[in-house]
This record gives sequence, C-alpha cells and structure tokens, in this order.
Amino acid sequence: MRQRGSTGAPATIRDVARQAQVSVATVSRALSSPNLVREETRERVLSAAAELGYQPNRAARGLITGRTGNLGIVVPDLDNPFFTGVLKAVQAAAVQADYSVFVADSDEDPVVEEKLVRTMAQQVDGLIVCSPGLSDAPLLEVAAKSSLVLLNRMLPEVPAALMNAANGIEQLVAHLAELGHRRIAFLSGPDTSWSNTQRRTGLRAAAPKHGLTVTELGPYPPRYEGGVAAAEDVLGRGYTAVIAYNDVMALGVLARLREEGVRVPEDMSLTGFDDLVFAGLCDPAMTTVAMPVREAGRLAVELLLAGPGEDGAPVRQEWLDTKLVVRATTAPPR
Repeated sequence: MRQRGSTGAPATIRDVARQAQVSVATVSRALSSPNLVREETRERVLSAAAELGYQPNRAARGLITGRTGNLGIVVPDLDNPFFTGVLKAVQAAAVQADYSVFVADSDEDPVVEEKLVRTMAQQVDGLIVCSPGLSDAPLLEVAAKSSLVLLNRMLPEVPAALMNAANGIEQLVAHLAELGHRRIAFLSGPDTSWSNTQRRTGLRAAAPKHGLTVTELGPYPPRYEGGVAAAEDVLGRGYTAVIAYNDVMALGVLARLREEGVRVPEDMSLTGFDDLVFAGLCDPAMTTVAMPVREAGRLAVELLLAGPGEDGAPVRQEWLDTKLVVRATTAPPR
C-alpha cells in the first residue's frame, strides 16, 4: 500500500525531500535527470521515494522533462473496423509502455488530416499517422520537427510499419486464375491512398503472369455505400470475378448483387481485402486477404518509442506479410 506523507495525504515530492534531507529541486533532478546529481544523493532520494511509495505526478513530471506521457494516432475513418483494429493494438502496446493514447479521425479528408497531424504532433511525445492521404510535403515537415511514425505509408527517412498489400493482391489474382477466371474487375479505393497504389501495383504485376484481363474501376469511397455504387459498374459487363478494395466495400457489392439476383459465387466470384471479422460472418463468407493489423499497431508503437537511431543508421521501415484467406465467395466461373 502506498505510504502517506506527514499530513496523511499521499506522499509528495516535499515529503521525499524531507526524508532524504535534500532540497525539492534535488529530488526533481534525481528522478528526471539522475546524471546531474551525485550517485550517493540519487540513491538516498530513490530510497526515500520507495519507502514513502512516492509516484511522480505525470503532469508535473512533464513540466520538468518536456514529456507528456501521451502518444497520438490519426486515422482516416473510425467507422471502418480495420482502423479500430489498428487502434486497439496501438492502445495495448502503449499501455504496456505506460503511455496514454490520443485519437483523431480525419474522416477521409486530407485537409482535416493535415490540420490534425500538425496540431497533435505538438501535444504528444510521438505521433502515428495511419494510412494518410496527405501529400508528402506536410508529413516530411512534421517528421523533421517531431517524433513521427507512418503506418501503411512509405516516405524516405520516416520510420514506418508497412503491410504488404501488393503481395496480398497477387495471392488473390493467383487464386482466381487457378479457379479459371479470365475477366476480372478491380474496384479501386481512394486515389490518395498509398495502400490503394500498392494493390494496383500488385494487380498489374500479377495479371499478365496468369493471363488475366483486369479492368480497374473507380475510385470509390472505401465504405459500404461505395461498394453498392461500384456494383452498378460491374453488372452485365461480362466480369466473372470482382476484387474490392476492402472488405467493407465488398459487403456493399455483395448486398447489391443479391438485390439484382446475381448469385455469389455461382454467377460471379467476389473478394474483399483486410479480413475483418464481418468477412467471416457474412453469407456467404468472404474470400479475402488477412492484413497483420495487430502486428502493425504494435510495431508502430515500438518504432515510435525506439526514437531515432544512431547517426548514419538506416531508418526502420519494416514490412509485414499478408495472407490469402479462401472462403465461400469464390468458385470456378460458369
């Protein structure tokens, strides 16, 4: 149980100073900058603090050290379970490191996103920007002044946790080709999305290898209603399979196809991307690509807390593997 100070209240820095027979300023230096005090004095302060059960006030400690004890994360859309999954992983890793997490949602608006990134970077000890749609310049500017990590975006000299979406879509294309599909539609996500660029890169590399004709449609909002609208563009066009930008969009496509009497996968195969929990629960269950969301969130916090490496050391930009998950929405074409 925590000890009490002379007044019966929780122990304060003054109680520790009195117990160690030093000044309050010396206690502060011993706890925040131990290299500034003699070892004997530091040991006396630490012993007194332990005996009294003293825990430095985070706000007061922040005034001394310039640290807040908080991390920040900016995401494009908290309605998308993909980003809530990232957030849960970031939160868990931050708590283990004794940090709190501030969250901001840009609602897929690059103007709002830039404002949030610039503001939050000044208020936290480090900032994670998840799948940003910003141009390079503001991100590089913030990274030059603050501790910044990108998740699913690559920029020179900025630490990043990256999910290999290009390889994931190559796995999807190979799966559909093996089933016998030859005409496929890809429902593109936002043009500003680095992840969408990665998907298109993988698609363009894989399609010729497997003799597939792939038509890129869109861009569409990466949401359920975006999938509903996209379904109108694939009906009656002779496509035997559709790859949606993400699972949420794929669910919208599935619903609209059902309304039009198009059976999945008997009449048309359909895949999502991300492997959200809904992909396994919908009817029929969705073939998709599993993204390493938890691993990416943990890695982003790790990169943030690691700080800058030694001079001349390469910035850590680590790739995480994706995995094809075959379920019931894909089958050989009729």
